[in-house]
Amino acid sequence: MTKIFAYAIRKDEEPFLNEWKDAHKDIEVEYTDKLLTPETAKLAKGADGVVVYQQLDYTPETLQALADAGVTKMSLRNVGVDNIDMDKAKELGFEITNVPVYSPDAIAEHAAIQAARVLRQDKRMDEKMAKRDLRWAPTIGREVRDQVVGVVGTGHIGQVFMKIMEGFGAKVIAYDIFKNPELEKKGYYVDSLDDLYKQADVISLHVPDVPANVHMINDDSIAKMKDGVVIVNCSRGPLVDTDAVIRGLDSGKIFGFVMDTYEDEVGVFNKDWEGKEFPDARLADLIDRSNVLVTPHTAFYTTHAVRNMVVKAFDNNLKLINGEKPDSPVALDKNKF
Repeated sequence: MTKIFAYAIRKDEEPFLNEWKDAHKDIEVEYTDKLLTPETAKLAKGADGVVVYQQLDYTPETLQALADAGVTKMSLRNVGVDNIDMDKAKELGFEITNVPVYSPDAIAEHAAIQAARVLRQDKRMDEKMAKRDLRWAPTIGREVRDQVVGVVGTGHIGQVFMKIMEGFGAKVIAYDIFKNPELEKKGYYVDSLDDLYKQADVISLHVPDVPANVHMINDDSIAKMKDGVVIVNCSRGPLVDTDAVIRGLDSGKIFGFVMDTYEDEVGVFNKDWEGKEFPDARLADLIDRSNVLVTPHTAFYTTHAVRNMVVKAFDNNLKLINGEKPDSPVALDKNKF
């Protein structure tokens, strides 16, 4: 009987995993809540493929241990593949899939909602209300329709975000090195990032974590932005130089910051720190600021998205096992995206 082993299955994923099992009674499915590591790779012994999700790196040691267990067909339940040692994966003959589109709307909605909340100074007003301070001033908001919204990256998520912001009545401009022909016809694109920085009141990032994009938001780029800019990062943590953003917040250059991803989030996000010593003073500082909205990488986290991540990953893995073409194969050449 064909067998698939799944790693790091959360409680919220179990209903959708069981749904898939019920629809594929001829497939044996086992799983653990543990991450895939060199030590846990042996749990997959006897399986034909694995389904995985984690923020830890898929190191050469991890991939070798999985191959030693007889498994080289790996399906990610997420988009990002930058944490895979592609050279080792290629050497060992791995076949890998991901789920590149599980719900663009989930992430775009979150980015739009949080951006609007920052503009309306909701967090400051909530803090006042909690203290029974019901005065209006000085907590005056800005309307979304009055903003120029700059979208960096016009893939699936960026395009949904653009539609939402236009629904508010905002003027939307965009930049992408890979221009969408339809968007180009409609005149959304500016010529450079500098042009976008110069014009936008709100800047939202929707690009991958590739070397060229690391710390694209930095002291120099912030200096080119309009005073009172709002920066939104619901994409990848390393896109933002966090210290540069803090300097921008301190100076007043940045009006507000939306942060769903953080460059040092591994080991901190998705853990309960209540009553414990918090391990990251910089993150604590951002959480405490009235003009910063931090969420722990939860923009994707909806029932719709989680179901798609589980079901599509298992579908992909079964196709790999059966020698069929999966819906979303990952190129093991690191220069292909």
